Amino acid sequence: MAPKTTRSTKPRTTRSAKSTPTPMPSRPAKPVIGAGTWITVLVLAGLIGFAVWLNKRPATPDANGTPTSSVSYVFTDQDGRPTSIEVKPAEGNSVRVARNSANAWALELPEAAAADQGSVEAAATSVTTLRILNSQVNGAPDIFGLDKPAYTITVRFTGGSVHVLEVGDKTPTNNGYYVRLDNQKMMIVSLDGIDSLLTLVQSPPYLSTPTPTALPPTETPNPTSTNRPELTVTPTP
Repeated sequence: MAPKTTRSTKPRTTRSAKSTPTPMPSRPAKPVIGAGTWITVLVLAGLIGFAVWLNKRPATPDANGTPTSSVSYVFTDQDGRPTSIEVKPAEGNSVRVARNSANAWALELPEAAAADQGSVEAAATSVTTLRILNSQVNGAPDIFGLDKPAYTITVRFTGGSVHVLEVGDKTPTNNGYYVRLDNQKMMIVSLDGIDSLLTLVQSPPYLSTPTPTALPPTETPNPTSTNRPELTVTPTP
């Protein structure tokens, strides 16, 4: 009998416990606002700040005397509204208009007369809106024609103040006049505002009365001949 062969028993390999997967390296979290967005925000903030600074900085007149930002006027709100305006040329008659007891404008010079209310009111508005183009005019008055001003404008206001504005030469750029306020401060004032006041002298605001229209001459009717009845003459026998 053949000898029994013994089976070689292979050692059983025991399954190891399930290996846990190796965690992947975590990605860094993205920022909510990117760097480009922050740069844009900073640039916009800088532009806004620069715009605010431009608006708040004081006006700087340029070479022609025109302010670059804010607008200022010769007369302030504290003066009130004009109650009397007199324009006196270096040669010729002065023209003065003033409010009367009925608070209506009337001519006082060169003679007392009724005034055109619209024309005088336009001049009064020009007084309160005289824009200063350059408030820093330095030099001798004769350089600007203010030693012998071409016109002298005297204005009385409801607030009780009285101001005298002497008008000299036009600026080289022809955009304004050299003026002197109350014989002290020299400045450049807008051309259109002064010209509106000088119109009072060039064309005094008399109230124009309508000329009555001439009626056509009435025709005198020609006398008509009256038809007399014809007499019949009967011969006598």
